[in-house]
Amino acid sequence: MNAVYDKRPLRCIRRLSDRELMVVHAAMHGTTAAFGRPHVHAGSGVQRLHENLYECRAGLGLRLLFEPHGDELLFVFAGNHDEVRAFLKNRH
Repeated sequence: MNAVYDKRPLRCIRRLSDRELMVVHAAMHGTTAAFGRPHVHAGSGVQRLHENLYECRAGLGLRLLFEPHGDELLFVFAGNHDEVRAFLKNRH
């Protein structure tokens, strides 16, 4: 699996420190390595939110939303709990 992302997550994580960005990138790559193997990603905080939308955690307060597309995970949003709820509400 490969991690890809559109411009929205980049806008959302611009305010993060370099250390926090390292955590985000580690979460993205850890998720791509584990996705599709339920026993591996069970402890990584991957959750299914909708039919084709999942989330993983990058630290305590940041969630990354992604959609699987073939052999890629497209990361579509990054934010805290409230920002994710607002994104989901506006998405549908």
